[in-house]
Amino acid sequence: MQTPALTLSERQRSTLRTGLVAGTLASFASTAALMLCGRREAGSLVAPTNATSHWLWGDRAFDVRGPTLKHTALGYATHHASAIFWALIYGWLHASRHPAQSAPAALASAGAATALACAVDYTITPHRLRPGFEHHLSKRSLGAVYGLFALGLAAGCLLAQRGNAHE
Repeated sequence: MQTPALTLSERQRSTLRTGLVAGTLASFASTAALMLCGRREAGSLVAPTNATSHWLWGDRAFDVRGPTLKHTALGYATHHASAIFWALIYGWLHASRHPAQSAPAALASAGAATALACAVDYTITPHRLRPGFEHHLSKRSLGAVYGLFALGLAAGCLLAQRGNAHE
């Protein structure tokens, strides 16, 4: 007996593409901000990213200032996975928009999604699962990190929409 092939609906494919593209761009953009702000405020390019690994390594991750596979790679992977998670939600909300979003509309909705992510990160999320960057960065720098996250989401959404339109 042959099992039918799993197929994704057009909306599911569009959501997945938008989530992966937008999440990746949001991760890259916000990590660049983490590095620049970390160098300025903590004297380390990777300390804010290392701090993200505290969900596994505990609070001692906040003290690691140099690049390590244990902290930096896990911290970045965690941040990237979180970006993909939020971008998939964002993508699901916007994947079936017809006509496609304009750049200002994509930026506004990405800003709203990012504000929600930030609110969840710092209110209902347990301490152990919070991002951890706040241990190295000022609120102003956190604003820059989340702002670049929103720009990455919007850019990724617009890029994915172009790809969806060509199918």
